[in-house]
Amino acid sequence: MMTQSAAISVGKRDFLDMADLDPAQLARLLTLAARLKRGEVTHKSALAQKVLAMVFLDPSLRTRTSFEVAMFLHGGHAVVLEPGRTSWAWETRKDVVMDGTTVEHIAEAARVLGRYADAVALRAFPRGGAWDDERQDRIIHDFASYCEKPVINLESVRRHPCQGLADALTLQERLVSPRGRRCVLSWAYHPKPLPTAVPASAAIAAASLGMNLHIAHPPGYELDPDDLTTIARVASGAGGSVSTGHKLDEAIDGADVVYVKSWGALRHFGRPAEEAELRAAYRDWRMTEARSHKLSDDGFVMHCLPVRRNIEIDAAVLDGPRSAVVDEAENRLHVQRALLLELLGDLGR
Repeated sequence: MMTQSAAISVGKRDFLDMADLDPAQLARLLTLAARLKRGEVTHKSALAQKVLAMVFLDPSLRTRTSFEVAMFLHGGHAVVLEPGRTSWAWETRKDVVMDGTTVEHIAEAARVLGRYADAVALRAFPRGGAWDDERQDRIIHDFASYCEKPVINLESVRRHPCQGLADALTLQERLVSPRGRRCVLSWAYHPKPLPTAVPASAAIAAASLGMNLHIAHPPGYELDPDDLTTIARVASGAGGSVSTGHKLDEAIDGADVVYVKSWGALRHFGRPAEEAELRAAYRDWRMTEARSHKLSDDGFVMHCLPVRRNIEIDAAVLDGPRSAVVDEAENRLHVQRALLLELLGDLGR
């Protein structure tokens, strides 16, 4: 969310959840991102002398690279930290006696980085606990409460808002007028259970554009009820709709876009052996070349990457004309340029 946090510092704005952008904010970001992509504006010095500190508690390819490039393109500088590898290992629990292997608490780390940088960004996946605890998404929210500078969510337990922005830009580019078009968020088989941050954010992106969204998944793979409520609220505000079901082929028939993504069964969260038994029955939930032909004439396939070829999506689809996955990945750069300019930029330069 891009919110004011007066209790931390006047004017502090965080970007933690795309669902908290109002329609005008989202439209402004997407318009600027599209103009940056087309080269209509450059703002080469808008982030001059600005520093973005990025903290990765978990790995990254597109997120890290695109943010580093974005800062460079606008005259700024990005610092990358990997606690436990390139810096001290972090403790993220509150009220803990630090007599184990962690050396630095997130409270001090966030405050110090806020003194060094103009904005701080954090990636923190689930740590493997029970869903009732993990769903609180405490690490990103605690970090934002400690840090006096704007905080950007690089993917947390519940949200990947920068991916959501890129998804929205991709949908807008491909469909021109997404409102009322059919988008299917399709669960896919994967060798291991994955977090729900990306599918929830992809659904929010489609809902934000007023699309008719259908979430197709096997029984037992429902998204968190609060996330479904948020998605429905966003869709209603944008003139779209949300439905769910368990029939993949029926769902994708005639769809304008199918967003393929795996996620874990929340009732087995933190217990991968149990979850594996459930998902084993659904290996056929993947985007095959034959299924891709069921889409509308101009229908296309999306995925956030990385993707398991011939497991989630057939190679023939990924390499074929209906694949938007590389365009989608490129758009990470452009929406993040727009986001950084919105948060930190002097657009007069």
